[in-house]
Amino acid sequence: MSEPTVKRFMYINRRAPYGTVYSVEGLEVALIGAAFEQDVCMAFIDDGVYQLKKDQDTSATGIKNFSPAYRALGDYDVTRLYVEGESLQARGLTEDDLMALTYEDEDDDWAEKPSIRLVSREELSGLIDQQDVILHF
Repeated sequence: MSEPTVKRFMYINRRAPYGTVYSVEGLEVALIGAAFEQDVCMAFIDDGVYQLKKDQDTSATGIKNFSPAYRALGDYDVTRLYVEGESLQARGLTEDDLMALTYEDEDDDWAEKPSIRLVSREELSGLIDQQDVILHF
């Protein structure tokens, strides 16, 4: 009997982190999928790039800041977070404005490596084509 084929899942996040439930639910679904050993990666485009912005302060809004939960992704082997460079640039952001999210690479003596990968729109399109399942949030 052959091993079941692992499907590749990409969770595309294109909405700002607060104001709707899409962002927090996208993160939760990605974590749940990874907990069930799906091959998970995430993409952040349009206003979704704000989800990874460092130093988020929601105290004036009364909304809980869920951005620290992104640090758990590496623990669930979600190590590929693709950020579209054009979306960052259009919002006046750079890679330096994003959280420093990392994972420990067990194949490289547990070296700590960055999870965020800045990609062009064209590169992201190619990555999307390689996925078996795409979920939009």
